[in-house]
Amino acid sequence: MKQYRLRSFGFFCALVLVWACDSGSDSKQEEAIQPVASENQLETLKNQISLALVQKNNWLNHWAGSLGGFDESDFIWVFTDSIDPMEMPEKNPILEKDPLRPYQIAHPEGDGVMDIYSYKVEAQEGLDRPFLNPDSEVIWYRSDGMKERLLFIGPSGMFEEGLWLSPVEFLVLGYFEEDEGFRPMVWMINTDKHQLSQFKLNKTTEKYLPASYLDKKLKSVDLASNGN
Repeated sequence: MKQYRLRSFGFFCALVLVWACDSGSDSKQEEAIQPVASENQLETLKNQISLALVQKNNWLNHWAGSLGGFDESDFIWVFTDSIDPMEMPEKNPILEKDPLRPYQIAHPEGDGVMDIYSYKVEAQEGLDRPFLNPDSEVIWYRSDGMKERLLFIGPSGMFEEGLWLSPVEFLVLGYFEEDEGFRPMVWMINTDKHQLSQFKLNKTTEKYLPASYLDKKLKSVDLASNGN
């Protein structure tokens, strides 16, 4: 009887130990995938948004016509998380005479170009008129002949502006269309760490034409005839 009790007690302890290890493992896994940004990180990110809004004041003024004025303090941090870029051999397919070539964004140290329009806008030679695809991508055509797809959104959003903040930091301005209306968004990509931070504006508008900014921005492409 004593031996049975000892075995039972030993079995119970083993169960508790296994449960504790599993719980600890789950806790650590949840902690690892939680999007986290410290106050210092958020302050740095907000400063970078401020810099972008100054440099891309045409975008800011365009949206202010529908939303009223706003600045970096009106953007709410959504998440910071790692990204898994799709990388493959492919040289920049946008040739010198392509109407979208002037709108590719050169890397500050010559490491290729960032492209935020060519996946969205079909404007190649031979088309009767340009048109918009439903999806958008941010693609980095590197100088080593490799292509990285860093960001993708479906028909509910659009990338409208982009700029390099440093040789490893690229910022994208655009929007999401939600039930409440159109909401300006900011995506910040660290190409070295493969990390993405997303911010959303704290207000929306129903009075926005989806392709209105691209129609103003892309002077060599006539999107007005598409009725977007």
